[in-house]
Amino acid sequence: IVTVNCARLLKADHHATNGVVHVIDKVIATTTNSIQQIIETEESLETLRAAVAASDLNSLLESEGQYTLLAPTNEAFEKIPRETLNRILGDPQALKDLLNHHILKSAMCAEAIIAGLTMETLEGTTLDVGCSGEELTLNGKPIIANKDVLATNGVVHFVNELLIPDSAKTLLELAQESEVSKSMDLFRQAGLSSHLT
Repeated sequence: IVTVNCARLLKADHHATNGVVHVIDKVIATTTNSIQQIIETEESLETLRAAVAASDLNSLLESEGQYTLLAPTNEAFEKIPRETLNRILGDPQALKDLLNHHILKSAMCAEAIIAGLTMETLEGTTLDVGCSGEELTLNGKPIIANKDVLATNGVVHFVNELLIPDSAKTLLELAQESEVSKSMDLFRQAGLSSHLT
C-alpha cells in the first residue's frame, strides 16, 4: 500500500504527453510543523509535552527524519494510577523507555498499516497492529483516537491509552500481569511487597 502524505495512492502511472499522473484519495494539505511543534501546540498533549521535556527528547522530535509518534493524550495519562505515573515521571530511565516505546523508527500512515504487522519502537520493543471492525488496534486494543496528523518529520497518531513497556514497570506490576500472581499474594502476606515495588 502506497501513500502520499497519508493520502492513499489509488491509481498509479497514468502516462501523459508531458508527464505522469498518480490518482490519490484526498487533497494534500501543506505541512509546516515538526512532531515537536505539534506536541507544543496541541492542548490534549499537555502531559506528554512535560514528559518529553523532562526526558530530553525534544531535539529528536524536531530533527530531520521520518518517525511515527503514538502520542498519548492527557486522558491516556489520567487512566493510570497516580502513584504509577509519579513513579515513572520521577525515574528518568523509565520515562525515556516509556516515551521511546511510543515512537516508531519510520513514518507509518494509517492507510499503509496492514493488520498483523509488527512494528519496532525506538526502545527496541515491538507493537502488534490489528483491526477491530474499521478501527486499528495496538496490541489488541482500539486505542487510536485521532490518526494521520502530518508533520515535517513524520506522522502523529493520538492514542487514548498509555503503552507501558516492561522496562518501565516494577516487579510487582509485571507479576500481576503474569502467571505468578498467586506467588505475589504470598509476598504480600509475608510483608515483602515493598521489595517488589
